[in-house]
Amino acid sequence: MGVINAYFPIERLRNYLTKHKLYGLQYLFASFFGAITPFCSCSSVPLFIGFVKGGIPLGVTFAFLITSPLVNEVAVAMFLGTFGLRITVIYVVSGIVLGMIGGFVLGKMKLEPYLSDWVKKIQQDSTAETEQWERDKASFMQRLPGIIHDSWGIVKGVLLYVIIGIAIGGAIHGYVPEGFFQQHMSKSNWYAVPLSVILGVPMYANAAGIVPVIEVFVAKGIPIGTALSFMMAVVGLSLPEATLLKK
Repeated sequence: MGVINAYFPIERLRNYLTKHKLYGLQYLFASFFGAITPFCSCSSVPLFIGFVKGGIPLGVTFAFLITSPLVNEVAVAMFLGTFGLRITVIYVVSGIVLGMIGGFVLGKMKLEPYLSDWVKKIQQDSTAETEQWERDKASFMQRLPGIIHDSWGIVKGVLLYVIIGIAIGGAIHGYVPEGFFQQHMSKSNWYAVPLSVILGVPMYANAAGIVPVIEVFVAKGIPIGTALSFMMAVVGLSLPEATLLKK
Protein backbone atom coordinates (compact mmCIF):
# COMPACT_ATOMS: atom_id res chain seq x y z
CA MET A 1 0.00 0.00 0.00
CA GLY A 2 2.89 2.35 0.70
CA VAL A 3 4.24 1.73 -2.81
CA ILE A 4 0.80 2.36 -4.33
CA ASN A 5 0.42 5.63 -2.44
CA ALA A 6 3.89 6.74 -3.52
CA TYR A 7 3.26 6.16 -7.22
CA PHE A 8 -0.48 6.87 -7.48
CA PRO A 9 -1.34 9.96 -5.41
CA ILE A 10 -4.98 10.90 -4.98
CA GLU A 11 -4.58 14.14 -6.92
CA ARG A 12 -3.47 12.23 -10.01
CA LEU A 13 -6.59 10.09 -9.86
CA ARG A 14 -8.76 13.17 -9.52
CA ASN A 15 -7.15 14.78 -12.55
CA TYR A 16 -7.55 11.63 -14.61
CA LEU A 17 -11.22 11.12 -13.79
CA THR A 18 -12.13 14.74 -14.51
CA LYS A 19 -10.22 15.16 -17.79
CA HIS A 20 -11.16 11.97 -19.67
CA LYS A 21 -14.41 10.56 -21.00
CA LEU A 22 -14.47 7.04 -19.62
CA TYR A 23 -17.96 5.89 -20.73
CA GLY A 24 -18.95 4.46 -17.36
CA LEU A 25 -15.57 2.93 -16.50
CA GLN A 26 -14.99 5.72 -13.99
CA TYR A 27 -17.20 3.78 -11.55
CA LEU A 28 -14.94 0.75 -11.92
CA PHE A 29 -11.79 2.88 -11.49
CA ALA A 30 -13.20 4.63 -8.42
CA SER A 31 -14.28 1.32 -6.86
CA PHE A 32 -10.91 -0.25 -7.61
CA PHE A 33 -9.11 2.70 -6.06
CA GLY A 34 -11.37 2.34 -3.03
CA ALA A 35 -10.38 -1.31 -2.81
CA ILE A 36 -6.64 -0.57 -2.67
CA THR A 37 -6.84 2.24 -0.12
CA PRO A 38 -6.63 1.29 3.58
CA PHE A 39 -9.50 3.44 4.88
CA CYS A 40 -12.36 2.65 7.21
CA SER A 41 -15.77 4.17 6.50
CA CYS A 42 -15.11 7.31 8.58
CA SER A 43 -11.63 7.86 7.18
CA SER A 44 -13.04 7.68 3.66
CA VAL A 45 -15.41 10.62 4.16
CA PRO A 46 -12.70 13.38 4.20
CA LEU A 47 -11.28 11.90 1.00
CA PHE A 48 -14.84 11.83 -0.37
CA ILE A 49 -15.01 15.60 0.24
CA GLY A 50 -11.70 15.96 -1.58
CA PHE A 51 -13.17 14.17 -4.59
CA VAL A 52 -16.16 16.51 -4.57
CA LYS A 53 -13.82 19.51 -4.33
CA GLY A 54 -11.86 18.18 -7.28
CA GLY A 55 -14.98 18.21 -9.44
CA ILE A 56 -15.53 14.44 -9.64
CA PRO A 57 -19.25 13.58 -10.07
CA LEU A 58 -21.01 12.50 -6.88
CA GLY A 59 -21.87 9.07 -8.27
CA VAL A 60 -18.19 8.32 -8.85
CA THR A 61 -17.24 9.57 -5.39
CA PHE A 62 -19.91 7.34 -3.85
CA ALA A 63 -18.49 4.35 -5.73
CA PHE A 64 -15.20 5.03 -3.96
CA LEU A 65 -16.87 5.67 -0.60
CA ILE A 66 -18.83 2.39 -0.71
CA THR A 67 -15.92 0.19 -1.76
CA SER A 68 -13.15 1.72 0.33
CA PRO A 69 -14.20 0.32 3.73
CA LEU A 70 -15.62 -2.92 2.29
CA VAL A 71 -12.48 -4.10 0.50
CA ASN A 72 -9.40 -3.52 2.63
CA GLU A 73 -6.03 -4.89 1.50
CA VAL A 74 -5.14 -5.91 5.06
CA ALA A 75 -8.45 -7.75 5.41
CA VAL A 76 -7.88 -9.36 2.00
CA ALA A 77 -4.53 -10.75 3.18
CA MET A 78 -6.18 -12.08 6.35
CA PHE A 79 -9.06 -13.54 4.31
CA LEU A 80 -6.60 -15.28 2.02
CA GLY A 81 -4.90 -16.95 4.95
CA THR A 82 -8.16 -17.82 6.71
CA PHE A 83 -10.65 -18.80 3.99
CA GLY A 84 -8.52 -19.42 0.90
CA LEU A 85 -8.37 -17.90 -2.57
CA ARG A 86 -11.92 -18.66 -3.79
CA ILE A 87 -13.75 -16.94 -0.91
CA THR A 88 -11.31 -14.03 -1.00
CA VAL A 89 -11.92 -13.44 -4.72
CA ILE A 90 -15.72 -13.58 -4.18
CA TYR A 91 -15.40 -11.07 -1.33
CA VAL A 92 -13.24 -8.63 -3.32
CA VAL A 93 -15.33 -8.83 -6.50
CA SER A 94 -18.57 -8.44 -4.52
CA GLY A 95 -17.30 -5.32 -2.78
CA ILE A 96 -16.17 -3.71 -6.04
CA VAL A 97 -19.44 -4.57 -7.82
CA LEU A 98 -21.48 -3.17 -4.92
CA GLY A 99 -19.50 0.06 -5.12
CA MET A 100 -20.02 0.34 -8.87
CA ILE A 101 -23.78 -0.32 -8.70
CA GLY A 102 -24.27 1.95 -5.68
CA GLY A 103 -22.28 4.77 -7.26
CA PHE A 104 -24.12 4.45 -10.57
CA VAL A 105 -27.57 4.50 -8.92
CA LEU A 106 -26.71 7.44 -6.66
CA GLY A 107 -25.22 9.29 -9.60
CA LYS A 108 -28.49 8.97 -11.52
CA MET A 109 -30.37 10.50 -8.57
CA LYS A 110 -28.74 13.93 -9.19
CA LEU A 111 -27.88 14.62 -5.55
CA GLU A 112 -25.73 17.73 -6.11
CA PRO A 113 -28.48 20.15 -4.94
CA TYR A 114 -28.47 18.41 -1.55
CA LEU A 115 -24.82 19.19 -0.82
CA SER A 116 -24.37 21.34 2.27
CA ASP A 117 -23.55 25.00 1.64
CA TRP A 118 -20.02 24.69 3.02
CA VAL A 119 -19.27 21.83 0.60
CA LYS A 120 -20.63 23.84 -2.32
CA LYS A 121 -18.38 26.73 -1.31
CA ILE A 122 -15.17 24.69 -1.30
CA GLN A 123 -16.27 23.18 -4.59
CA GLN A 124 -16.65 26.64 -6.14
CA ASP A 125 -13.40 27.91 -4.64
CA SER A 126 -11.36 24.99 -5.96
CA THR A 127 -9.29 25.53 -9.08
CA ALA A 128 -8.58 23.18 -11.94
CA GLU A 129 -4.86 23.84 -12.01
CA THR A 130 -2.57 20.81 -12.08
CA GLU A 131 -0.12 20.57 -9.20
CA GLN A 132 3.47 19.60 -9.89
CA TRP A 133 4.94 16.92 -7.67
CA GLU A 134 8.69 16.78 -7.16
CA ARG A 135 8.46 13.16 -6.12
CA ASP A 136 7.34 12.25 -9.64
CA LYS A 137 10.99 12.55 -10.65
CA ALA A 138 12.34 10.73 -7.60
CA SER A 139 13.83 7.25 -7.86
CA PHE A 140 12.47 4.27 -5.94
CA MET A 141 15.27 4.50 -3.38
CA GLN A 142 14.50 8.18 -2.81
CA ARG A 143 10.84 7.31 -2.27
CA LEU A 144 11.62 4.34 -0.02
CA PRO A 145 11.71 6.27 3.31
CA GLY A 146 8.26 7.66 2.58
CA ILE A 147 6.99 4.22 1.57
CA ILE A 148 8.27 2.70 4.81
CA HIS A 149 6.73 5.55 6.79
CA ASP A 150 3.34 5.05 5.12
CA SER A 151 3.49 1.28 5.55
CA TRP A 152 4.30 1.57 9.25
CA GLY A 153 1.46 4.04 9.60
CA ILE A 154 -0.93 1.44 8.15
CA VAL A 155 0.35 -1.22 10.54
CA LYS A 156 -0.06 1.08 13.55
CA GLY A 157 -3.51 2.09 12.34
CA VAL A 158 -4.92 -1.43 12.10
CA LEU A 159 -2.99 -3.27 14.83
CA LEU A 160 -5.32 -2.21 17.64
CA TYR A 161 -8.38 -3.18 15.57
CA VAL A 162 -6.90 -6.61 14.88
CA ILE A 163 -6.21 -7.19 18.59
CA ILE A 164 -9.73 -6.04 19.55
CA GLY A 165 -11.21 -8.24 16.83
CA ILE A 166 -9.31 -11.27 18.08
CA ALA A 167 -10.48 -10.52 21.63
CA ILE A 168 -14.12 -10.24 20.52
CA GLY A 169 -13.78 -13.44 18.53
CA GLY A 170 -12.35 -15.20 21.57
CA ALA A 171 -15.19 -13.91 23.75
CA ILE A 172 -17.81 -15.11 21.27
CA HIS A 173 -16.14 -18.47 21.02
CA GLY A 174 -15.90 -18.89 24.77
CA TYR A 175 -19.07 -17.32 26.17
CA VAL A 176 -21.85 -17.42 23.56
CA PRO A 177 -24.04 -20.50 24.12
CA GLU A 178 -23.52 -23.33 21.68
CA GLY A 179 -26.13 -23.18 18.93
CA PHE A 180 -27.05 -19.48 19.39
CA PHE A 181 -25.76 -18.32 16.03
CA GLN A 182 -26.81 -21.51 14.28
CA GLN A 183 -30.37 -20.93 15.49
CA HIS A 184 -30.74 -17.29 14.42
CA MET A 185 -28.34 -16.97 11.47
CA SER A 186 -28.39 -20.40 9.87
CA LYS A 187 -29.18 -20.92 6.20
CA SER A 188 -32.48 -22.56 7.16
CA ASN A 189 -33.82 -19.16 8.27
CA TRP A 190 -34.89 -16.96 5.36
CA TYR A 191 -34.21 -13.85 7.42
CA ALA A 192 -30.62 -14.77 8.29
CA VAL A 193 -28.91 -12.40 5.83
CA PRO A 194 -31.12 -9.32 6.44
CA LEU A 195 -30.90 -9.94 10.19
CA SER A 196 -27.10 -10.11 9.93
CA VAL A 197 -27.02 -6.79 8.09
CA ILE A 198 -29.33 -5.08 10.61
CA LEU A 199 -27.26 -6.35 13.54
CA GLY A 200 -24.06 -5.15 11.87
CA VAL A 201 -25.15 -1.54 11.26
CA PRO A 202 -24.92 -0.28 14.90
CA MET A 203 -21.48 -1.82 15.24
CA TYR A 204 -18.34 -0.13 13.95
CA ALA A 205 -15.03 -1.81 13.20
CA ASN A 206 -12.21 -1.83 10.71
CA ALA A 207 -12.40 -4.61 8.10
CA ALA A 208 -9.17 -6.12 9.42
CA GLY A 209 -10.57 -6.14 12.96
CA ILE A 210 -13.79 -7.94 12.01
CA VAL A 211 -12.13 -10.83 10.13
CA PRO A 212 -11.30 -12.79 13.32
CA VAL A 213 -14.94 -12.41 14.39
CA ILE A 214 -16.13 -13.77 11.03
CA GLU A 215 -13.75 -16.70 11.41
CA VAL A 216 -15.42 -17.60 14.71
CA PHE A 217 -18.89 -17.17 13.16
CA VAL A 218 -18.03 -19.68 10.44
CA ALA A 219 -16.57 -22.03 13.03
CA LYS A 220 -19.88 -21.79 14.92
CA GLY A 221 -21.74 -22.97 11.84
CA ILE A 222 -22.79 -19.67 10.23
CA PRO A 223 -22.81 -19.90 6.40
CA ILE A 224 -19.95 -17.94 4.86
CA GLY A 225 -22.37 -15.77 2.84
CA THR A 226 -24.30 -14.75 5.94
CA ALA A 227 -21.06 -14.04 7.78
CA LEU A 228 -19.83 -11.88 4.89
CA SER A 229 -23.08 -9.88 4.85
CA PHE A 230 -22.61 -9.19 8.57
CA MET A 231 -19.01 -8.12 7.97
CA MET A 232 -19.94 -5.79 5.09
CA ALA A 233 -22.65 -4.15 7.22
CA VAL A 234 -20.24 -3.59 10.10
CA VAL A 235 -17.49 -1.98 8.00
CA GLY A 236 -19.63 -0.21 5.38
CA LEU A 237 -22.79 0.96 7.17
CA SER A 238 -21.52 2.46 10.40
CA LEU A 239 -23.37 5.06 12.44
CA PRO A 240 -20.25 7.30 12.72
CA GLU A 241 -20.06 7.38 8.91
CA ALA A 242 -23.76 8.28 8.71
CA THR A 243 -23.12 11.18 11.10
CA LEU A 244 -20.27 12.47 8.93
CA LEU A 245 -22.33 12.13 5.76
CA LYS A 246 -25.16 14.05 7.39
CA LYS A 247 -22.75 16.95 7.83
